[in-house]
Order: sequence, then C-alpha cells, then structure tokens
Amino acid sequence: MQVLDKKRISVTSKRQLTIPQKFYTELGFGSEAICTLLDGALVIEPVSQAPSGEFDDLILADLIKEGYEGDALLAEFKARRAKVRPAVERLIQQAKDVGRGNGEYSTYEEVFGKCPD
Repeated sequence: MQVLDKKRISVTSKRQLTIPQKFYTELGFGSEAICTLLDGALVIEPVSQAPSGEFDDLILADLIKEGYEGDALLAEFKARRAKVRPAVERLIQQAKDVGRGNGEYSTYEEVFGKCPD
C-alpha cells in the first residue's frame, strides 16, 4: 500500500473524528463511510452514493416504457436507483441467513421459471 498523503487528526471523547477537507473532497465522501480493520489499521472509505450503474440501463428502459420523460424521468430514475443498493443488501443478508441455516431459500427455477428447451 503506497502512502500518498498523511495528516494527523484528533479523536473526540465520543470517538468522533473529522476527515480533512482535502481527503474528503478528493475521495468523494458523502454522508456515509465504510470502516474496515485491516492489519492493525483503520481504513475509512467513502460509500458510493450512486450504485455502480449496473442496473441503470434496465431502470431507464422500464421508465421509458412506462412513459416517463423530462424532469419526471430524472426524478423517478433517481428514486428507483436509490432502491437498488438496499435491495441487494437485503438479498445478501438473506443468503447469509440461509447459509447459517436460518431461513428458507428458493431454487433458480422458482425464481426465474424453467429454462426453455
């Protein structure tokens, strides 16, 4: 891991710290961060406020088919895209629960139906 910049910061009695403005801006922090304990170091990374874009084309296609356009299209796109990450996080948690023997699972065919021959 290459160190590009380093700055000493304070930690309050409530265990809070302030990310230096330069780092905050350069890394694109928003209202959330991911903290990871890695080899004795605390790594703080920004949480991407927008999903990776993997579903953007599918969301847009659906909205266009539904007749959205202009500002309404943009507003509805943002609303639906904001739901992608929580939905994926729920799926991951459900998979973890099933892996621990706590919960039911669905087969591929139950979710998508039988494959055409």
